[in-house]
Amino acid sequence: MLEDANIKLTGVATGIMGVSGRAMLEALVAGTTDPALLADLAKGKLRAKREALEQALVGRMNDHHRSLVSMHLSHIDFLDEQIEHLSAQITECLRPFETVLERLETIPGVKRRTAEVLTAEVASI
Repeated sequence: MLEDANIKLTGVATGIMGVSGRAMLEALVAGTTDPALLADLAKGKLRAKREALEQALVGRMNDHHRSLVSMHLSHIDFLDEQIEHLSAQITECLRPFETVLERLETIPGVKRRTAEVLTAEVASI
């Protein structure tokens, strides 16, 4: 959708769903078209790419683009909420295995998520 509107944000920002990218997308949806104002929303390391950001944010975002980007952002928010909900359920199911998880995490290269997957597979949770 952004490419169709000639917005080249992905060419400058490695993750457009980070804090800066999200702020710029929301501003675009709200109708902000000034590339300088949009580039001012950059945070952290992305601020060093201000000139490239301004060039990348010169586009022709119309109402149709804004509507679709808004729907995409809403859908992403919904999915993030669902992930949080499922993560909470997983945490609750794995609570009785906390000591096992902690021991598995002592294995080099095994972090929390891998320990959870291994435990779930072995315990048939």
